[in-house]
Amino acid sequence: MSLWDFIGTHSAILAVAFPLLGAFLTPVVGRLGEKASRYVSFFFLSLASLMVAFMAVRVWDSGPLVYTLGYRSGSSIPQFFRIQLYVDGFGVFMAIIMAVVSLAVCMYSWAFVDRYTGQEKYYTLLQLVAVGSYGMVLTGDIFNLFVFFEISSMALCGLVAFRTERGESFEAAFKYMLYSTISGVLLLFAVGIFYGEYDLLNMRAIAEAMSSAGGASVLDKIALGLLVTVFSLKAGSVPMHMPTPDAYSEAPGGISAIFVAASQAGLYALFRTSFTIYGHYDPISGAFNLDTYTLGWIVIVLGILSMFIGVTMALVQKDIKRLMAYHAISQTGYMFLGVGVGIAVLSDPVKMAAFGVDAMRGGIFHIINHALYKGLLFLTAGAVFYRAQTRNLNEMHGLGHTMKYTMVFFMIGALAIAGIPPMNGFSSKLLIYESVYQFNPIIAAIAMLVSVLTLASFVKVFYSAFMGPRPENPPEEVPPSMLAGMTILVVLILFFSLFPGLIVTRIVDPAVRALVPYLGGV
Repeated sequence: MSLWDFIGTHSAILAVAFPLLGAFLTPVVGRLGEKASRYVSFFFLSLASLMVAFMAVRVWDSGPLVYTLGYRSGSSIPQFFRIQLYVDGFGVFMAIIMAVVSLAVCMYSWAFVDRYTGQEKYYTLLQLVAVGSYGMVLTGDIFNLFVFFEISSMALCGLVAFRTERGESFEAAFKYMLYSTISGVLLLFAVGIFYGEYDLLNMRAIAEAMSSAGGASVLDKIALGLLVTVFSLKAGSVPMHMPTPDAYSEAPGGISAIFVAASQAGLYALFRTSFTIYGHYDPISGAFNLDTYTLGWIVIVLGILSMFIGVTMALVQKDIKRLMAYHAISQTGYMFLGVGVGIAVLSDPVKMAAFGVDAMRGGIFHIINHALYKGLLFLTAGAVFYRAQTRNLNEMHGLGHTMKYTMVFFMIGALAIAGIPPMNGFSSKLLIYESVYQFNPIIAAIAMLVSVLTLASFVKVFYSAFMGPRPENPPEEVPPSMLAGMTILVVLILFFSLFPGLIVTRIVDPAVRALVPYLGGV
């Protein structure tokens, strides 16, 4: 077997294994010096990103990749004790997000956390977040999804509490830990329901068994309610958003950005279970496991609430990071809205072809756009705090006189999140507006109003932080490593803005087809 074939075959498990190995080695290497931890972390996260690239090429060229670790047919190992990875276009799509954001955050963190002790702990937890997120989006078993969900939640909780001199950080970490623990228990209940009913853990096998039993039972619908609640909380959707503003605002600058990508793994889990298990289509009977119209409207309502409540709460904030945290909640609503419309019309091929596919394209395209521009905005907010030593917008002015690169990067992120053409946020929002308008014009109008309010909010931030008279003691620009981390995201935002059609064709469409295989040529 050639090296190329070996890497292609094992790339999925290596994407999880490399940051896991790095997480174990980082505390050991950290004894050589604080700075040694950063290089070990960056090395293993780079290897994981390289594996994601190999994996993407393999999946796009040859179809889904199945990798079983442990049990195999005819093996003496019990089937329960295994990890099965199933990587398709949607899994690759989400893994790319984590690969890009984790590298940018790791590089950005070199200078940002240099003033703190315990850097080996920081970089260990950073890699564990990557492990949990990669595992969530690459696994094919719902129990393994629970395990990786817990890894991600615990690591994020530790990172929120990293700045031990702040009591607010401990409060936010405790709140996030409490809700994550409850979510984990509820998710385990749902896993138990599936295992008790079907003696299966593989999501596709559960879907087929459910179909053979005549569709979703009452217990299956209870499990669905648990899954929607848990994954909506992970994604930070209203009304399950309670821990999100505190966790985002109290996490160190770079961690707020990777928090976005990790939260989107919750979006992935919600969409994956909705389509793969409950949206399973049986070509023989011509029926779905569940009438997804009601489920679609539930997701749409969650999206509308998240968009509107998130942006209105952001308008009254004075803390720059808390303001951006509420905008993260608001932008999550667009993803819920787009994919929710796709779920609602899933069983209607005519509407699916007319606007359902475009709604899903817009929602899924917005996931990666959001990770890029919201990640960038959190990094610029961290840069402002790094130099100004305050998050209060009323205590800032004139930072643009000396922090010119940070100001430009903020402007790029602000234009993208507001959906100003030709930025990448405009491309995905336009797909959502056009398709949702055909489904319900009123909802489309609400979505456009939210974009206007978003622009107003970021104009306020721009003038408060970067405009105005030059400060008496003007701060210097942030260190090169922080600028480099932000530059990675800026370059991708500009590329996505210039070539949205290429991104939709090469990356987004395979993700849509992976969620709805029956679409075929549609």
